Amino acid sequence: MTLATLTALAAAMSVIALSGAGAETAAPQIARPHVAAEVLFWTQAQREAGFPHMETIFPIHIVKRGDHVHPLPVGKPLAVSVTVNGQAHGIDAFMAAQKNAGVLVIQDGKIRLEKYALGYGPDGRWTSFSVAKSFTSTLVGAAIKDGYIQSIDDPIVRYIPGLKGSAYEGVSIRQVLTMTSGVRWNEDYTDPKSDVAQFYTVKPDPGMDATVSYMRKLPREAAPGTKWVYKTGETNLIGVLVTAATHKTLSDYLSEKVWRPYGMEEDGAWMVDERGQESGGCCLSVSLHDYGRMGLFMLGGGVAGGKAVLPDGWIAAATHKQADVGTAGHGYGYQWWTDDDGGFNAYGIFGQAIHIDPKRRLVVVLSSAWPHATDHELQAQRAALFDAVAKAVDAEAHTRP
Repeated sequence: MTLATLTALAAAMSVIALSGAGAETAAPQIARPHVAAEVLFWTQAQREAGFPHMETIFPIHIVKRGDHVHPLPVGKPLAVSVTVNGQAHGIDAFMAAQKNAGVLVIQDGKIRLEKYALGYGPDGRWTSFSVAKSFTSTLVGAAIKDGYIQSIDDPIVRYIPGLKGSAYEGVSIRQVLTMTSGVRWNEDYTDPKSDVAQFYTVKPDPGMDATVSYMRKLPREAAPGTKWVYKTGETNLIGVLVTAATHKTLSDYLSEKVWRPYGMEEDGAWMVDERGQESGGCCLSVSLHDYGRMGLFMLGGGVAGGKAVLPDGWIAAATHKQADVGTAGHGYGYQWWTDDDGGFNAYGIFGQAIHIDPKRRLVVVLSSAWPHATDHELQAQRAALFDAVAKAVDAEAHTRP
């Protein structure tokens, strides 16, 4: 599919009324089909209309569900009050302030809290943004388990020859997973000229994957393994790595290893570029329940259909600090944000999150449409929610006879 075809497709889709839950509004008006360059600058109305319907606007691959569904029984309701700036807020008020579309709390495999807003509902999908990074990195573990990739200490150019002679020469898969490649990158979501914005608009070299074409031209700024810099482009490289090693699309491989055997309830929808490569660092659309099931998959040791999907020790390594991010108490693993208390998180811009607390057997999912890609105040409020859920669970444990 050519760039011109995609442009025409996006323009056409922008005037089609959305279908599904909460589809009273029209699809957001979009002039170009490159998601990072556009979505970063959507209006609030476009975000709320578009985030649950990305597959009606952009080309996608389907992550197919299987014949059975992993049950999520409803447990005892969990009363949660979130304290923000010294004031207590109920969950409805919290969601309104956060522009949350969905909040889900699962403990011991049971739903303790489930709420929807912004016209969203349990049968819909919501985009993940960088939450997808954690799904993509998990597929690297699966590819190692299956023998497609020998080791994360292999040089990445072994699997992506187009990177030979670039700043990625001498960089290991591990260093790309932990974003410590030393390659220079600008992830400023407010700058239309940043790498994360330009990445999706620059025409690739003829016959070359768009991600590889862009990333191989970047300069090195530090020795591999010495500096952490957050780079969506590198997770897209991880996606190319998995596709090159397995000879399968990310969507098909995710369906094969997790979606079908674990029992996801709905198909997923993963955005692809004009050559049909999924954006490994972004834009997998999933239902609230299935985000929760991904959290349970990780809590359960990466077992699906009674079989281990990941190598021994993979989850422990992936979800513990491998790189210092400059924030006390937190770090970065294999595309998971880590907490020093043992928790770990998948985060996406505009307020997407899967928070996993192994000590309390908790999974907390947030689907949102924050007014800005990143917001320190809203991030602090989100952390307060996670803390409030943990305290509510602890309080229950202390009052049990």
